[in-house]
Amino acid sequence: MLVEDNEAIILGLEYLLRQEGYQVRTARSLREAEEMTQKEPPDLILLDIMLPDGSGFDFCRLVKRKNDIPVIFLTAKEGEEDVVQGLDLGADDYIIKPFRNRELISRIKSVLRRNGEGSTLLRCRDITLNPETGKVFRAEKEISLTKLEYKILSAMLTHPGRLFTREEILAGIWDISNNFVNDNTLSVTIKRIREKLGDEDAAIIKTVRGIGYRIEK
Repeated sequence: MLVEDNEAIILGLEYLLRQEGYQVRTARSLREAEEMTQKEPPDLILLDIMLPDGSGFDFCRLVKRKNDIPVIFLTAKEGEEDVVQGLDLGADDYIIKPFRNRELISRIKSVLRRNGEGSTLLRCRDITLNPETGKVFRAEKEISLTKLEYKILSAMLTHPGRLFTREEILAGIWDISNNFVNDNTLSVTIKRIREKLGDEDAAIIKTVRGIGYRIEK
């Protein structure tokens, strides 16, 4: 979650983070940030200090007390006292504007790793796939998938919104016996993934007739 009121910075950061595969929600005030955090706690917060309705320091204090979500201050306030105050409040990092894009991404990944999230978790809506453990969850419920089902879902979750052609999927997967999967098997496998995810109405995995499939963002 990005908490920032400068529209130019918002546009640049949203583009940068989405290019890196992150899902971004933006709050332009502390009130909006608090509402969003209560509704769906983010994995990490990029937080400005000077906001229209108050100080980012106060919001960081609140977040750390209630949820302990990782926080990176992203601010023009470069005084030593400000940096010390931010870190003393429990912030995981403090980055001064203007910042370098690659350094920001590197620090985000580092904070996520330290907080046990890792940058490898794949998420879309309430579906979470952890490549390190091989586990898939829909909300709080663990979903048991076959090796083939897992391969297909993992590939699609890596690029939510992207259209995967049937030919592309078939060219990149094999069954557990290392045989190529045929077109009919792919259709059946997609159907089974939907059933296991509770997605029989195809609200998550969309079929593009005659072409392929995509995971809806």
